[in-house]
Amino acid sequence: MEFEHILLGKDSRVATIVLNRPEKLNALSVDMQEEIVRAIGDAEADPQIRVIVIKGAGRGFSAGYDIEPGGTLAYRQRSILQDRKRLENVAKRWLTLWNCEKPIIVLVHGVCLAGGTDMALLADVVIAAEDARIGHPGVRGIGTPLTQMWAYLVGPMRAKMLMLTGDTIDGKQAAEWGLVAKAVRAKELETEGMALARRMAAIPVDLLSVNKLVINRTLEAMGLKQCIIAACELDAISHFTHTVEKFWEIVNSKGMKQALAWRDRDFEEKPQ
Repeated sequence: MEFEHILLGKDSRVATIVLNRPEKLNALSVDMQEEIVRAIGDAEADPQIRVIVIKGAGRGFSAGYDIEPGGTLAYRQRSILQDRKRLENVAKRWLTLWNCEKPIIVLVHGVCLAGGTDMALLADVVIAAEDARIGHPGVRGIGTPLTQMWAYLVGPMRAKMLMLTGDTIDGKQAAEWGLVAKAVRAKELETEGMALARRMAAIPVDLLSVNKLVINRTLEAMGLKQCIIAACELDAISHFTHTVEKFWEIVNSKGMKQALAWRDRDFEEKPQ
């Protein structure tokens, strides 16, 4: 199976998917999203593979969705129903991680922002470098997260702290809050992640899948998938608010850099 935007490797019982657009900080284009889904399907169908690891090449895991300025005109021409369907398709891709019968471990270094968190937080285990930056700054001017794992992982108050500011936290704090399972020094991330993958892979897939499923069913009984559907609908609604329309107006007239500066105009840090 050939890929343009990712790499797929297999070593004994562990498959590794590498997001491979380092020049774009692994921004998640639709083509890249679909390749990730295909790679997960390939690993899930391989009887030799028991565990899947996802990581990013270059300086970071993922800066988020690939927002191409040239595509914003089409974005503004969508109806709210068309936009909802588009967002549901994105969420469906990321639910591939959740629904995969084999455990998926995500290794986060550098930045994991916006769409990067939509994907990563649906994995079974996330291990982050202590100095990684994790968050969803898009809530300041673009919309809302599609895969609503935030409240489940860190509780409603901490989720609101992040979702109502767009702030990022480092890997160490993310581990303390429960947003990720563990934080390690950056130079140890690969070693720690692969060690956990090999330890999981010592258990046959039949039991791995059952024990993954029973935990997933618990969160689904708490309404997880209904929350994702609601997030897609509310995100589509948010795209017709004055704030979001203003953001894209600036993108079209002045460019993405100026739009991000406008979005973060009342925050001290540089746009992310």
